[in-house]
Amino acid sequence: MSEISTANGIRKVALITAGGSGIGRTIADSLVEDGYHVFVIDADQTAVDNFKQTHGIQSAELCDVADPDCVDRVMALFKERYGRINLLVNNAGIAGPTAAIEDISVSDWQRTVDVDLNSAFYVTRHIVPLMKEQREGVILNISSNAGQHGFPLRSPYTASKWGLIGLSKTWAMELGPWGIRVNALCPGSVSGPRIDGVINRDAQERGMTPEEIRHVYERQSSLRTFVNSEDIAAMVGFLAGAGGRHISGQAIAIDGHTEGLSNWLDN
Repeated sequence: MSEISTANGIRKVALITAGGSGIGRTIADSLVEDGYHVFVIDADQTAVDNFKQTHGIQSAELCDVADPDCVDRVMALFKERYGRINLLVNNAGIAGPTAAIEDISVSDWQRTVDVDLNSAFYVTRHIVPLMKEQREGVILNISSNAGQHGFPLRSPYTASKWGLIGLSKTWAMELGPWGIRVNALCPGSVSGPRIDGVINRDAQERGMTPEEIRHVYERQSSLRTFVNSEDIAAMVGFLAGAGGRHISGQAIAIDGHTEGLSNWLDN
């Protein structure tokens, strides 16, 4: 293990799951700009390779965080390389199926819950001993506004995101005596390829056009807009910094105030 230092002293260390692209990559790049040494885990080889090219050969590892054996292997590498951590962002997630409950397969249900909920447990259980030893640390679980509302046709996704909020509040209580803060972030619809795919699948399921679905999604928030990945990264930076030192056990929405996710007119 080698110390990660700069002219100003020891750099903070952050680990981000699914940090090679999308929201995770935006968070990772923002934290690097803030002076962190960032390590990402991602299931996409291209994303891992791109991150390594930008931030160094030891900055990323390929791993499906829904596979506990893979997580065990990669976390052993992380501990060997760094031996300490200041910030964990459990960002890994998939949209899961868009379908009525009776049409969702068991395999689709299990895969969504494995990636969106179970992976946070698989990773966090390795991180907690390091944070306890340091008597400080921040854990941020990326939930969703679907974790605060019902969301028709998205049962496994919604169940997982509610679960992340429950874990965040429980871990905040359990780990608070060691100075470890835990919060859940609940983004609304985030502009980008992922929400475009959800909209297209939703349109197909409901027999509507993508433009009609996008309009419904936009009017679900008071500000009538989607958020950007930079909005999520900014909140991560705030909660991980001095300004968030007394914030723990919270589910913080970044969504323009979601009024509801069930305001459909075609039922």
